[in-house]
Parts: sequence; C-alpha cells; structure tokens
Amino acid sequence: MKNIILSILVLVGFMAGCATVPKDDIKVETEADPKVNFSGYKTYAWLGSVGIVNDPEGHWEPPQFDADAEIVFLINEVLRKRGMSEVNEAPDVLIAYALGLDMAALKVKQNPDTKIETLENVPQTALIVTLIDPETEFVNWAAVATGEFKNADPETAKKRLQYVIDTMFKKLPK
Repeated sequence: MKNIILSILVLVGFMAGCATVPKDDIKVETEADPKVNFSGYKTYAWLGSVGIVNDPEGHWEPPQFDADAEIVFLINEVLRKRGMSEVNEAPDVLIAYALGLDMAALKVKQNPDTKIETLENVPQTALIVTLIDPETEFVNWAAVATGEFKNADPETAKKRLQYVIDTMFKKLPK
C-alpha cells in the first residue's frame, strides 16, 4: 500500500512539473547574416546588458527574482550545449542583450460577454539578444521576443524565460 501511495505521489509530482507554462502571448523572431558561418563560433564573451524599463511603480521584478542573472544563466547554458565556451580574451563572438518592459502599455481587448472592445492596460515585455562580431562590430544574429508581462511567481517567470531563450537559440543557424 505504501508503494502504491508513493508511486501516485511521484506521478503527481512529475505531472505537475510537466504542466504547461503560459506562452501563447510570446512571439520570437530572429534574423541572421547569411554570410556568417555560425558553426565557427567556439568562444564568446559578454558585451553587457541593458535594462530598459518603464515601471514607475516598481512592480516589474519580484524581490526574490533576478531577471538579469537568470537571462545570463540561461544563455550561458544554451551556448555551452552548442559546444561554446565563455572566455575573457579574443572571443569569436560577443553576446549582448536588452530587456524592456512597459507597464503602461495599452491593448484593445474584447469583453467575452458583451463583445465590446475597450482599451485595457496590458504591460508588455521584450528581450533582445544579439551576437556581435568583435572585429567588425556588426550584429551577425539578433533575436527579439515580445510578450505580455504576466506578473507571475518566480518559478513561472523562469520557465517563461527558459522557453524564450530556448526558442531564440533553436533558430540560431548551426
């Protein structure tokens, strides 16, 4: 009996871990320079990050969640999976990103009961990631993700970021 209960608890925990993350609002677009051999990139360095935030009330990032650290962690992880290494000198490519949030964004929404359209506050976010040639300083690849700010708990926010970064880098040419 204990084994059956334990098995059920493990199964329920596994199913909860597989629960879908809200991502239907997220759009990811990428653009790559067709002349660049991306498979030649073996090393990278961080150029830096820029936070572009329009949040006068300070509600965009919960105290227990560091979006910048999470973005860097996730990008490092995906680049390592591609066989790339972070270096301090003479990288093959530079990585930069900008994170933006507009808490005052408005969107036309339709009331499902009355079918009347009204403007509602729907905060919007955007993440831009670029790969830059360190010699020419040209952007060789850029990815842009946009979506609604969900004011989610830190775990959901991490999963949404994971989805965004995974989707971006799946579109990076091999």
